[in-house]
Amino acid sequence: MSAPLEEVRAWLAKAYTDLVAAQVLVAHSRLALGPAAFHCQQAAEKALKAYLIWRAVSFDRVHNLVYLSDLCEIEEPGFGSLREGTERLTPYAVDIRYPGDVLPVTLNEAREALAAAQAVWEFVLAELPPDLWEPPEGAHRPIC
Repeated sequence: MSAPLEEVRAWLAKAYTDLVAAQVLVAHSRLALGPAAFHCQQAAEKALKAYLIWRAVSFDRVHNLVYLSDLCEIEEPGFGSLREGTERLTPYAVDIRYPGDVLPVTLNEAREALAAAQAVWEFVLAELPPDLWEPPEGAHRPIC
């Protein structure tokens, strides 16, 4: 691929830190489930964008995971298996971060968001060359 590998790695690193943040929040704080869901959305978004950059696919600057995964699916049909999860995660990009009519995220919803984000992360990693992503020292791959 002609994609800038350092840019792909940078997106993956950001996705990874969002996923770790979500895991910590879900595991240790019942008061921060909304932010946990936001980090899940962000992890999936950044992982999908890393894949699109690697494949040299242009995309709009959006937070809509269904749109991003649809672009990925054009390149690799298996991304279609992530649709339900991307639909679940997309609303956590913006709505959850501001006051309004959005109900608080439940523990079950946060766990479902985390599972969806991990599924996107693992799928993207499986589609990229294995030497493209090295987890930070002391981290385990894959995150579970």
